[in-house]
Amino acid sequence: MYIRWFKNITIKDVPSVGGKNASLGEMYQYLTPQGINIPNGFAITANAYYYFLDKGKIRKPIEKLLKNLNPQDIKSLQRIGKEIRKLIIQTPLPKNLEKQIIEAYHQLSKEYGETDTDVAVRSSATAEDLPSASFAGQHETFLNVRGEKALLESVKKSYESLFLDRAISYRIEKGFNHMKVAISTGVQKMVRSDLGSSGIMFTLDTESGFKNIIVINGIYGLGELIVKGKIIPDEFLVFKPTLQKGYKAIIRKDLGQKFVKYIYDKKGGIKEVKVNEKVQQRFCINDEDVLTLAQWGMLIEEHYSNKTKRWNPQDIEWAKDGKTGELFIVQSRPETVHSISDSNIYKEYILNAKKKPLITGVAIGSKVGYGQTRIIKSIKDLPQLKKGEVLVTKMTDPDWTSAMPLASAIITDEGGKTCHAAIISRELGIPCIVGTKKATKILKTGQEITVDCTSGSEGKVFSGKIPYREKTYELKKIPHLKTKISI
Repeated sequence: MYIRWFKNITIKDVPSVGGKNASLGEMYQYLTPQGINIPNGFAITANAYYYFLDKGKIRKPIEKLLKNLNPQDIKSLQRIGKEIRKLIIQTPLPKNLEKQIIEAYHQLSKEYGETDTDVAVRSSATAEDLPSASFAGQHETFLNVRGEKALLESVKKSYESLFLDRAISYRIEKGFNHMKVAISTGVQKMVRSDLGSSGIMFTLDTESGFKNIIVINGIYGLGELIVKGKIIPDEFLVFKPTLQKGYKAIIRKDLGQKFVKYIYDKKGGIKEVKVNEKVQQRFCINDEDVLTLAQWGMLIEEHYSNKTKRWNPQDIEWAKDGKTGELFIVQSRPETVHSISDSNIYKEYILNAKKKPLITGVAIGSKVGYGQTRIIKSIKDLPQLKKGEVLVTKMTDPDWTSAMPLASAIITDEGGKTCHAAIISRELGIPCIVGTKKATKILKTGQEITVDCTSGSEGKVFSGKIPYREKTYELKKIPHLKTKISI
């Protein structure tokens, strides 16, 4: 059998069903009884992927192509990635595997009272959602998939996405063996957030790592636009200790710029549409929703912390059904930056800047970067980026990941704290400023600049090279104060 239902999966099953599916199964089993809504679904196992390779006799040809890959050469990466993807698409799924997938799909459809229900098809890699590597956006997800033919095509595309240029590059960067990473495909009932809202929630402050804050980002429609960074989401901050005492602990609300959203396309898949101007001026969820999500976030964090016997902050995807008004959790993964850092070491970067900044935006991280700017308008210009330059663009997406380690800093016009540029910059430890609105218009290629993320939430870009000092504090060695501190 190559099918496993969420109710039969736990977090221990990562080698069989990948990080995404293992987490969904764990939550479906243990957290739905605690009142957290999670849509049902099933996983097509990693063994099914290997069976597909072996039955189609393409495992050895793929290995041969990968041996000829030069990871330092973007053109080599693009050529070999394309050849592998062509091999996968040209190879049919084994008939007995197709039969099992279709049978499971009809069972799921029946559970929801439909003939062909709408599902999300998610690629779940067996090396994914680990504490040291999120694989954020590296593999494909397909939304509003309906019917046998569309489902089987999406499964093949999920296998193909294991060898997207960005995914190959990311595995090289993180030191994974290409042939030891497999894809398990998750098939999950869709939440009609195209008629409602969706977003991302972190159970810590994403920049400082402060444990007592929950950060919730939200937009209208399907959640893919947040990671793509095309819009700036609404942001809500909730203080955990006060919430635990039963208070309405929302301590900050920032209205985003939600001028477009993704909705269902009648032909299948999704499409982008404009959001009404009056609707843009409203928050995408109400205070009750914010508090419910925050409570769920604490439950999920507590569950995984107990499971791993250490603090395990979470990066959670949520969705609100526009038909029923219900909230759902559709994914949870370990946060990959602060959860593995040494909390007893604190680094401070002190910048001696007295001039006015050229532009400002949302700071990601707390470091300082310096270099000559390189304006990149589209992915075809990416090979122009040289090591040590500051990447300046409208917004990055997962296809840009292979080039991002070259940058000394990253600046974008669009996006918020949970966009792709922010997620990858945090993992790489690169200073980043997102949501500047006009960086690509004000800055010019070859301009020497300093990127300053040392001043809290506001990132600043200065002309020229500005000197700075780095101080490291060992928090265990801080002396006990005799003076009583009070506010």
